[in-house]
Amino acid sequence: MALENKLGINDSAELARAEEKISKIRAIELYENNIVEESEIGKFSGLAKIHKLLFDEIYDFAGKVRTVNIAKGNFRFAPVMYLDAALKHIDDMPQSSYDEIIEKYVEMNVAHPFREGNGRSTRIWLDLILKKELKLVVDWNKVDKEDYLLAMERSPVKDLEIKVLLKNALTDKIDDRELYMKGIDASYHYEGYNTFKAEDL
Repeated sequence: MALENKLGINDSAELARAEEKISKIRAIELYENNIVEESEIGKFSGLAKIHKLLFDEIYDFAGKVRTVNIAKGNFRFAPVMYLDAALKHIDDMPQSSYDEIIEKYVEMNVAHPFREGNGRSTRIWLDLILKKELKLVVDWNKVDKEDYLLAMERSPVKDLEIKVLLKNALTDKIDDRELYMKGIDASYHYEGYNTFKAEDL
């Protein structure tokens, strides 16, 4: 079964294709129009703007904090009851060095604030922070999908792996649209979330 959507699609594979196509078109708009203000870079408000623009055509919950608990495999993302506190904490985290930025990125991944579309939105958010603070972005062509997903899975316990992986892919080509678009490639995001109730915690 597909996630409830505005397009009336019931097949999950068809929805994934439509979602990728639409979100990529919207991502180009985001790139060309500087939707996220300087003051919102590294803040949840900026991430919510990114998510809303990418997915508003598809989901009612675009840009809104999720109201269900979600998990991927054995890993449970931040429970709904702690999400607001987690997002406030992330807003307050420093972002002046590479290590601080990746630590912030890891925390946002653990929060996973949206019902769907977290990976794509958060990678754009990460690149905006890197661009603003360090005048660098990630060249996602140099990041192996499997290595990335494994490193992100392990990052809440040990973030050294994701730090090394992404550091080796940094580039100063901050105005390269092709590199930017590679970051929202659907192949980099988690597939198949499970929802669970608070009492299952």
